[in-house]
Amino acid sequence: MSYSQKSSFNLSTIIFLLLVVGFIFFSPFFVTEEWSSLPQLNTIFLSILIEAIPFVLIGVLIAGFIQIFITEEHIKSWIPKSKVKAVFMSCIVGALFPACECGIVPIVRKLIDKGVPLYAGVGFLLTGPLINPIVILSTYMAFGNDLRMALLRMGVGFVAALAIALVISFLFKSNQLKHKEHSVTKSKVKHPPLYQRVKGMFEHSIDEFFDMSKYLIIGAFVAAGLQTFVAAQALLAFGDSVYHSTIVMMALAFFLSLCSEADAFIGASFRNLFPTTSILAFLVYGPMIDLKNTIMLLSVFKAKFVFVLFLLITTIVFLFVSLTSFL
Repeated sequence: MSYSQKSSFNLSTIIFLLLVVGFIFFSPFFVTEEWSSLPQLNTIFLSILIEAIPFVLIGVLIAGFIQIFITEEHIKSWIPKSKVKAVFMSCIVGALFPACECGIVPIVRKLIDKGVPLYAGVGFLLTGPLINPIVILSTYMAFGNDLRMALLRMGVGFVAALAIALVISFLFKSNQLKHKEHSVTKSKVKHPPLYQRVKGMFEHSIDEFFDMSKYLIIGAFVAAGLQTFVAAQALLAFGDSVYHSTIVMMALAFFLSLCSEADAFIGASFRNLFPTTSILAFLVYGPMIDLKNTIMLLSVFKAKFVFVLFLLITTIVFLFVSLTSFL
């Protein structure tokens, strides 16, 4: 069995296990009388794709630019030697970079492939979709022009991302990519014409787009199925305490797989049902890790790394968000 076949087999197995776990978790909440709601499933599925694909396109174009125009030497000269400084800088850059959790995966893959340390890539991966200017503005507007939730999302999210990236720096030494891509920046022609480099950028972006899109489609379909067939009211009834409701909202954020630029409006609709702590968990957790994003990460990184990252994000976000209940 070739490496690509083995990798595809492992990913298929992991996706199947994710579906089984999701089915077991949500089976008590299934609405059996709505199994005929295929038009609704189709509508939600298409809406997730339409919402995500523009950001994936932006992401693969940036990844193509990095592949062709940015060399390993450039990357190494920009990254501080200190782990703490590198993580802090990557989180700052991510916070200023308007990217969706779908579009940022190919960018991070390319940055790490070019020499960015894994922990710095994780910092960028987590803060980019979570606290970029567009997300903070949408959060401010969704909560009635109230700065409190926007500031909580920004502060808790940034500190959590720092903590997660620093822990990753001690747990993993290699880049954890599934395979090393062949860089085209070092060719026999030292300075190819600009039109050739632009052409190469678009060719690489197209390959990257089709590579990412198949996993986006799988994630979007599963998320749409859960939104169609899971009884939301039964799920909400499970959150009868602050900690239970926080877990429920984190689970919703993971399986709904909403775009971070729009999730604040969904989160705001739960204000009369759940405390601020639980809604904050929804807003911080979802952009860091959700179902479609997990499947895309599994296509890029080794399964062990994705599993550890998932556990770290879940644990640290829950702990940090829970602390805000004492504010």
